[in-house]
Amino acid sequence: MLKALFLDMDETLCNTLAANALATEKLGQLAEQTIRPQTDDAQTSAPIDGQRFAEAYVAGIYRMWSDSERAKYLPLAERSEQGYRLQLARDLLAQQHILDVAKPVAQSFLDCFDNERLAALEFYPGIVDFLINAKKHFTLVVITNGPEYSQIPKIAKLQMAKYVDHIIIGGQEPEQKPARSIFEKALSLANCDAHEAIHVGDSLAADIAGAHSANITSVWIQHQQPLDAELGINPNHTLLSPDEIPALIQELHPH
Repeated sequence: MLKALFLDMDETLCNTLAANALATEKLGQLAEQTIRPQTDDAQTSAPIDGQRFAEAYVAGIYRMWSDSERAKYLPLAERSEQGYRLQLARDLLAQQHILDVAKPVAQSFLDCFDNERLAALEFYPGIVDFLINAKKHFTLVVITNGPEYSQIPKIAKLQMAKYVDHIIIGGQEPEQKPARSIFEKALSLANCDAHEAIHVGDSLAADIAGAHSANITSVWIQHQQPLDAELGINPNHTLLSPDEIPALIQELHPH
């Protein structure tokens, strides 16, 4: 008998990619409006490439690091997410010859991205109604990776606590998905066994592999991602988009 639904947040319940895209555009515009390269020939110097800066910043906050960047940034990020993001912004500006950026200017870029993303962040259509109905029948646990710096404001914006019973933020845990420990914590919170839960998420490596490590049935939200055979991760169920979640849950647990 199905007792609990474990749910990823970003790209499963809410459209973070769309919000990111809008915030990235706004950040690029702000950067171009705010600063210019510091060169000897101001007459011929071009304005900074704001979009390049913004896209690299977003890649950095998602930890898309080279090996050398990981060695440099991981210790800083572990000490302070905000400190890491400030340094990242300064380093990316330095790549475009913008040196000695004042902290308030760098902070304005962080604030721009964060505020614009939150303003644009929304649940996928139909998800709120699904959560309200599902909560009548199941214990709902959101399991989301990411630092508190990003995830707590998103959870607050969405008023997630209204719709689910428990929220687990990977950045507050000893390990993040796909670690088995985080799924075992969800099972404990839901007071159920692995065969009484399913986990829904969009990441094969984090959500599906993690669920399988804890012997939990997996549901993969594919979006437009290919199934990477090399990963050797095969979801128990595959859905094209989040709007298919309610029908699958009804099929698995008629009520």
